Order: sequence, then C-alpha cells, then structure tokens
Amino acid sequence: MQPSDLRVALSSGNYNYVRDGANQALNLLVGHLLQRGVKVRVYSPTVREPAFAATGDLVDVPAVPMPGGRGEYRVARGLTAKVRRDLAAFAPNLVHVSAPDILGHRALSWARARGTPALASLHTRFEMYLRYYHLGFLEPLIERAMTRFYNRADRVVVPGESMAAMLRGWGVTTPIGIWSRGIDHDRFAPARRDLAWRRALGIADGDMAIGFLGRLVKEKGLDIFAEVAAELTRRGVPHKVLVIGEGPARDWFAAQVPEAVFAGFQSGDDLGRAVAGMDVFFNPSVTETFGNVTLEAMASGVPVVAARATGAVDLVDDGDTGFLAPPRDVDAYADAIARIVGNPALRCTMGDAGHAKAAGYRWDRINETVLQAYLEIAR
Repeated sequence: MQPSDLRVALSSGNYNYVRDGANQALNLLVGHLLQRGVKVRVYSPTVREPAFAATGDLVDVPAVPMPGGRGEYRVARGLTAKVRRDLAAFAPNLVHVSAPDILGHRALSWARARGTPALASLHTRFEMYLRYYHLGFLEPLIERAMTRFYNRADRVVVPGESMAAMLRGWGVTTPIGIWSRGIDHDRFAPARRDLAWRRALGIADGDMAIGFLGRLVKEKGLDIFAEVAAELTRRGVPHKVLVIGEGPARDWFAAQVPEAVFAGFQSGDDLGRAVAGMDVFFNPSVTETFGNVTLEAMASGVPVVAARATGAVDLVDDGDTGFLAPPRDVDAYADAIARIVGNPALRCTMGDAGHAKAAGYRWDRINETVLQAYLEIAR
C-alpha cells in the first residue's frame, strides 16, 4: 500500500474554530498528508468566523456550545444522518479520531462496524481539567472512560513517552506509538529577541521577564503562576511578569498579578519575537500532553521552569535546559526561578542547551511517523 491509496477520515472536536496546540498539530498533519498524496476529509464542528483557515476539506458536524461557562468550545452531537452520508460517499479506508468526545466515540463505532482500521491520537489531559472546576472527584471515572476509548482503537499515538506510560498504567493495551511535535525554527529563535519591543511594553533591558505563554484558562496553572509571582516579590527577587495570550480567565488572572505586562494574543513572527523577549519561561501546567509552548521557549533560547508532569518531563532536562519542580510546590518554583534570575551565566547556558535540543524537533519528520502508522494498520 502507498500513501496515495489511503483515504483518511479525521474527526476533531475543534479543528480550527478556537486556536490551540492540538488543532495546530492536526492541521499541520493534514498538510503533510496531502503533500504525500493521501486523501483526507476532516469532520468537526465549525463556526461562522473560525480562528484560522482550515487545511484540507472540512465537513461541519452539528454541535452545541459547551456548558459550564466555556461556550467558546462546541460539543458535537455525533454522526448525524447527513454526516454519515458524507462518510459513506468518501469511503475512508482509515479513521483517525483525535478526542474521546461523542464524535470520537461515534467515529470509532462507525469504523469498527465496517472493519475499517482506526487510529486514535491523544492531545489533551481532559481528566486533569476537572480539578480546576471543582470536579476532581470525577477524575477516576474519566480515566476509565478514556481507557475504554483508546482500547477500542487499532493504534494510539501520543506526544511523548510520559503519556505512553500513563496510558499503560491506566490499562490501555492497544499498541502505542509516539507522535511528537515540531517547530518553526525560523520563527522561534534567539535572534528574534527585540529589546525595543520590550521597552515599548515597559520592560527595561535589565529587567528579568518571567513569561507565561498560552491560552488564559485556569487549567493552565494560572493560580500557581500567580502564587509564585507573589512569592518572588516577597523574597525581593527582581522580575517582571510578561503574559502572552488571551482567554476567558484574563480578567481573573490580571487581578492576581496586578503588576504584570499583558502583551495580548500574538501570532506569526510577532509570537516568535514575544517568546524570545522572555528571560525565563514558567509553565506550571499539569494538563499538557506535550507542551508546544515549552518547546517554543527552548528553541528561542529561553530557560524553562516547569511542572514535573507529563509533557514537560519529555522536553526539559532538569538542571540542563531548565528546572522541573513538583507541580504545586510554590517554594520550589520560586527557588528555581530565583536561581536562574540571579545567575546570568546559568541563564545563558540553559538557554543555549534548550535551543540545541529543540533543533531536533521538525514537523516533516515527525508527521511522517503518523503516516507510517496509518500504512501499518491499513495493511
């Protein structure tokens, strides 16, 4: 079987209507597949004004706004009769599901009923989100549901070994492969650092900018970030908090870090400039499966302080490219940041090491591993 023989139906809960790391990876994957001659059709909820243009053919799946104050996201109602007709006409010989939502479950059932091989990719630690919305008691239930979901697929791909180990620990017995992530090395590079841009934001050349990068939602660890910033101030560690991103928790976060500089949403080369403008990247999130933002900081020559959790442990070499700390240990985070801030030589050494490690993450090679997994299970 050749790539041109493949007809892939990809289901996604959010392919392009809200920008996030997961759908950026999916769109880049589809672009690679199309270049290699694979026929791809994407099934996802859509909105009138998406965050960015979709790569490939996108079929709308009827959906409703997510409850709980997160209406920017859509919950698909499954495979409607119209969507099923489209699937039948497309006649895929492989199904790729990217989330354990209603749509993903229905797509897996559709594939199994027809003997069509199915691959599932894991992008988000949904079970961890619950604790940020006072629903942590449901985590074991979600873990069991996700275990069942991934055991129904013929192959699972995850961003790193830490996620593979977690799934095996849950009881997932489906073969698991690694689909890492790549980076635009022209966009994210130390040369993108622009002191004039920092000055325009009120960050002096000698200020130590402690950066946050990502969507401003509580599950990104905003509470811990704010506590650590307060602890640094209490200790007299000189720093400025630089926040890059937007999201529904912006006002809440701004109240917690009142001295922070909010640069807003950045994209393209502006994003590369913003990341290179940091002196330390701080990522306390424990919900990451990979941590694209961590890799972007490393490629930009910025040392990282992150939670010792899935995603970060696959990227950050503790003591070499940055420091890892217990997920909610405010003192440990503050110690690590203070150590980097107070030692310019260490900051440069860690930044250089991170930049060198990030050089190995390239999208074309990484996305080719998914195509090869498709071919293996299709055969």
